[in-house]
Amino acid sequence: MPLFEYTGLDSQGRKVSGRIDGTGRKLVTQQLREQGIFPTELYEGTTPQRNRRWADLLVRMQRSTAELSSATRQLATLLSAGLSLDSALGTVAEQTDQPLTARVLADVREEVIQGNPLHQGLAKHRAVFPDLYINMIQVGENSGTLDEALHRLADFLENQARTRSRIQAALAYPLLMSLVGSGVLAFLFVFVVPKITRMLQEMEMVLPWPTLLLINLVDLLADWWWLLAAGLAIIITLLQRYRSTEAGRLRTDQFLLKAPLFGRLLLLISTARFARTLGTLLQSGVPLLKALEIARNLLTNHVLSRAVATAIQRVQEGGSLAAAMRETAVFPPMLAQVTAAGEKSGKLEEMLFRVADTYEHQTDLSMTSMLSLLEPLMILFMGVVVGFAVLAILLPIFQASQGFG
Repeated sequence: MPLFEYTGLDSQGRKVSGRIDGTGRKLVTQQLREQGIFPTELYEGTTPQRNRRWADLLVRMQRSTAELSSATRQLATLLSAGLSLDSALGTVAEQTDQPLTARVLADVREEVIQGNPLHQGLAKHRAVFPDLYINMIQVGENSGTLDEALHRLADFLENQARTRSRIQAALAYPLLMSLVGSGVLAFLFVFVVPKITRMLQEMEMVLPWPTLLLINLVDLLADWWWLLAAGLAIIITLLQRYRSTEAGRLRTDQFLLKAPLFGRLLLLISTARFARTLGTLLQSGVPLLKALEIARNLLTNHVLSRAVATAIQRVQEGGSLAAAMRETAVFPPMLAQVTAAGEKSGKLEEMLFRVADTYEHQTDLSMTSMLSLLEPLMILFMGVVVGFAVLAILLPIFQASQGFG
């Protein structure tokens, strides 16, 4: 039975919207009027324009790996319990708290009701369901193991959500500390220091060099802040334009990988994500070259992405994946070593999962050590700035008190 979406007014003139099953527009309109709803818009399924709008909103406002994994887990559980695919999709759509997610799932359900495979319905919402998701569903449908594919997807997405949550939790304190510290320094130099330096200038005494430096710095910020802001905006714009070029993006990504503290952390996170994604795809039956291409598209660093593209080319030419990864010399050596062991033993997926576990553990250790160093550095920087301002203010006061004494 087709699914209709409506927007209309109830008996009290309030705007309402929702979904309803019906055999035709006329009967659906009659059903709504019997419920006291007067439809102003009525769509069978979803129109492409609305579909794209929902997908864009879902990506910008509420796209969450945790949410997608929860819906996937529910769908896998319902299919394992013997429910039909369209019934399971309808149940998950009704249980979700996110209206945009419910609408997307309802549209996918409509595709299934019309006889189309699930992966085809998901492919119409690529902004919501990534290629990894669609390809694993397609393999599961072709092999008759859709529920197993959904369980693997849910495991993969839940692991990604946990990793992202750990990173966000670790960065929350330094970010909050940076914002608070910047606010304190801004208040100090905008409202407090200028009044005190003006008073010191009116004392008509020889000021020590720290005080003169502080006065000149405050005057510079007060008179030329707009020029500094404009210069910063120009620099950011030029960097963005440079990064939009192929050579610019390659060089900036190379710099990020070699940056102190953050470079190794970025490499560990990217390697773990690549290994787990590739292992999950291979375990689900996706061909190696297709799995490599999907995993490559998930890498945001252009240097790593080009390295995987080179590996794909070598594998197409008949080489082994381990030799290709070793040739790129970008990923950590352990990835190539473990890949070689997996290819020889026929357990490549298992070995890739071990690599992912190892590098995720190293990521946690690296973040812990980095933050243990970053936090005292931030405190030290703020202490030096505030201490210099206090010293510059107190020195002339001490001089004046000694002169009066």
